[in-house]
Amino acid sequence: MILDIRLRNVLSRLPSSFDHLSIPQFYGEYGKPETVPIEREDGKPLTSSISAKAVIPVSLGKSAELFTLADAEILLSDYGEAFAPASEPRRAEDSHIPLSYRPLEARFEPEGALTQSADIWSLAVSIWEIIGMRMIFSDEFRTEDDVVCQYVDALGPMPRKWWERWEARHQFFNEDGSPKEGREIWPPALDDAFEDFVQKYRRRFESGEFDKEESVALVDLMRRMLAFEPEKRPSAGEVLGWGRARSWI
Repeated sequence: MILDIRLRNVLSRLPSSFDHLSIPQFYGEYGKPETVPIEREDGKPLTSSISAKAVIPVSLGKSAELFTLADAEILLSDYGEAFAPASEPRRAEDSHIPLSYRPLEARFEPEGALTQSADIWSLAVSIWEIIGMRMIFSDEFRTEDDVVCQYVDALGPMPRKWWERWEARHQFFNEDGSPKEGREIWPPALDDAFEDFVQKYRRRFESGEFDKEESVALVDLMRRMLAFEPEKRPSAGEVLGWGRARSWI
C-alpha cells in the first residue's frame, strides 16, 4: 500500500477514557473551542473555499518536550490518499506528495505507475527531517524546477534520459552538468549536507551527535533510498533490516 505523505499524520494515542467523555464533560475538562477570524493580508474578502474562522488547537496539559518513550503510543492516521497499487494502479503524474518529498519519476515518467519505491524516497526525506534540524530539500517559494535542481546538487547527475528531457536545466547547469557560475548551490552534496544540516545542529543543541560509523551508515542509507531510478531503491523490508542490524529499530 502506498501512503501519500502529504496526508500521513503521526499522533500520540489518547487514553481510552477520552472517548467516553460527553461533549459537556469534554468542555468542562478542556474548555470550549477557541476560534480566531481568518483574514487576507490584502484585505479582500475570502473565497468560498476558505473558512471564516480557525480553531486553536486544544491543550491537553502536556507539551511535546515532556513526552517520554513510555508516553509515545504512536498512532498513524488519515489514509485518505493511500492505495494498493496491485488493485488500484495510479500514474506517477497523479501523485499528491509535496514537491520536496516527491521522487523524480513523478516528473519525468508521469505516465508510469506510482509504486512503493516512491514511498521509500519520501521516507528518506522524512527521516532526514527527523534526525536533522532542517530539511534536505525545500519547496518554500520554489518552483518544481528549483526542487529538481536541489536534487541534482545534493545527489549528483540524474539519468541521462531525464536530463535531456529537462528543458529548464540550462537555467541551473552548463551543458557538461556543472553549476552555472554565480548560482547558489543548495543543498550541498549529501555528505556535506549531513554535516551542515544534521551534525552541526545536533552538536549545537546537544541532542546527540552521530559517531563516525553511524554517520557513514546513515549517509549510505540515505543515498540508496534517494536513488533517482525507483528500481534501485531498497524495499521497505530492506530498510527495516538495515535498522535492525544496527539495533536502531
